[in-house]
Amino acid sequence: MALLPGIHGPRDLDALTPDELRQLATEVRSFLVENVARTGGHLGPNLGVVELTIALHKVFDSPSDPIIFDTGHQSYVHKMLTGRQDFSDLRSRGGLAGYPQRSESEHDVVESSHASSSLSWADGVSRAFSRTGRRDRHVVAVVGDGALTGGMTWEALNNISDDNDRNLVIVVNDNGRSYAPTIGGMARYLNRVRTNDAYRTLHRGSDTLFRRLGPAARAVYRGVRGGTHGFLSRFTNNEALYSNLDIKYLGPIDGHDFESLIETLELAKSYGAPVIVHAITDKGSGYAPAMSDEADQFHAVGKIDPITGEALGAGGGLQWTDVFAEELVTVGAERDDVIAMTAAMLRPTGLQQFAERFPERVYDVGIAEQHAVASAAGLAFGGLHPVVAIYATFMNRAFDQVMMDVALHKAGVTFVLDRAGVTGPDGPSHHGIWDLAMLQLVPGIRIAAPRDAARLREEFREATAVEDAPTVVRYPKGKVPADLEAIERLSDGVDVLARGGGEDVLLIGIGPMVHLAMDVAERLRAQGIGATVIDPRWAIPVQPSIVDLAREHRLVITIEDGIRVGGVGTRVRQVLREAGVDTAVDELGIPDEFIDHATREQILEDAGLTASKIAHDVVAQVLGTRIPVARQTPTGSIPTIEEWEKSRP
Repeated sequence: MALLPGIHGPRDLDALTPDELRQLATEVRSFLVENVARTGGHLGPNLGVVELTIALHKVFDSPSDPIIFDTGHQSYVHKMLTGRQDFSDLRSRGGLAGYPQRSESEHDVVESSHASSSLSWADGVSRAFSRTGRRDRHVVAVVGDGALTGGMTWEALNNISDDNDRNLVIVVNDNGRSYAPTIGGMARYLNRVRTNDAYRTLHRGSDTLFRRLGPAARAVYRGVRGGTHGFLSRFTNNEALYSNLDIKYLGPIDGHDFESLIETLELAKSYGAPVIVHAITDKGSGYAPAMSDEADQFHAVGKIDPITGEALGAGGGLQWTDVFAEELVTVGAERDDVIAMTAAMLRPTGLQQFAERFPERVYDVGIAEQHAVASAAGLAFGGLHPVVAIYATFMNRAFDQVMMDVALHKAGVTFVLDRAGVTGPDGPSHHGIWDLAMLQLVPGIRIAAPRDAARLREEFREATAVEDAPTVVRYPKGKVPADLEAIERLSDGVDVLARGGGEDVLLIGIGPMVHLAMDVAERLRAQGIGATVIDPRWAIPVQPSIVDLAREHRLVITIEDGIRVGGVGTRVRQVLREAGVDTAVDELGIPDEFIDHATREQILEDAGLTASKIAHDVVAQVLGTRIPVARQTPTGSIPTIEEWEKSRP
């Protein structure tokens, strides 16, 4: 009889025998493959934590004992065990989120899925429990070995070890990978532990021996298990890593063996002070296509065939990331000084081709964006031109370094921001909607937003030619639209894409939003309203020709897929006022909200960023019935609706 349908909450695990737990793990894996194959999602990480998550919920009492996942993409099994087994609309509007989400369940604590923050959360929650007398409660942080490459993890460990009178369990889910294989000295160290023959022989041999000697020997084994772990830890040299932290270490243990997991977690729970449990797991465990995928073991997949693992319905079309990847190799072949950096995302940000061609010119620093940016400033000082490729949402973490290490020192560093703007199914922590507003605060920065593949190549080359200031090239997720050629390029590099019907409305499209602006312009011209469409190419700084064009038009509309507050539209309006231009500006963009998972199209429609909605509003502004009202016509008056109707073509 199937067990999974009967699991409605963690306490339903209490009555299950070891054999039933193994059966449940098999059912969970089958469920994950079948369901995630239909929707897409983070498959590999969740296949790797099936036994670990079941054991955590069997030993600890969530939600009284909060379980914090770092990162949250490994929480699918946790959702299943806490009453959420409808995965039919995973990562779609109205369905389950791909990360923990408080609105779904009281069992979810931390929604943000930027890595390396879990131990800081756990530190704070456990301190609060101790201070308020709730010493019967435990806090569990499940942190991937990839997240250990982030500096916040070690800042938190330093503080945890300084105040170790609380019930805090840190589970290191060590699978040797973040997206791709985990890099750095920490990764090499853990890899030696993971593959150490002495550890494997001693651990498995002692366990097998005591099992054969019967129940009495098993009781002895449980009693000395802590000492055994300590011996194995010293034998594999883990003491060199943890001895100065003043935190109890248990492990390494087999993260797919229920007996080892439950016994060790019980020991950790009863210890009464912070404990590190080191569990070795296999990403993609139990699913052959994932295990054999050398790239990332199905870290994140689209829709796939559940039997073969082959992608379904992916369709053709060049991706933005592919265009950058190709151009980076081309530029790298021309310039020896160009090097590439990323933060544990070599393949997702398009650096793999460059790494294969120029392996000595690529630096993957792990999940450490702050370090990457500051290090890039040093590389620039040393005569190189670093290209730092990061997801736009993760750039938030390194703002201080962009400001104080790169810009202040006039370092020639190019930042390439992938997944900029609305990304869709990964939810609020992964939308790249803050970069335009955030980065334009940096003095001297230059921000390019290409509208198509040709402009991406062109603007990337222009960015890497700047040696005295930070430059940014940002583009969205997905397929690149067809190239859209300009009818004129102005002296300062601004592209004019369309003119016609008079100088009523100036539409400024930022990056791919130019295509939306072109659609709006056609609709306006059909209503007898003249529209000019421009692509600044370099959104920041605002170019002089934009000021001149705004002076000639009655209304300016800016369209961007970043937040409106402090966005490019705001900057345009400020520059116009400084130049004494009183043309009204309507700044269209994303509201300053945390936006749930949905498709990009759904989110843009919610924000009013559709051609029909924008055109309707512009007509009202031209007629003076909606604020901001278009400037008066040369005759000195705004036409009435009746006059406008008569003048329409």
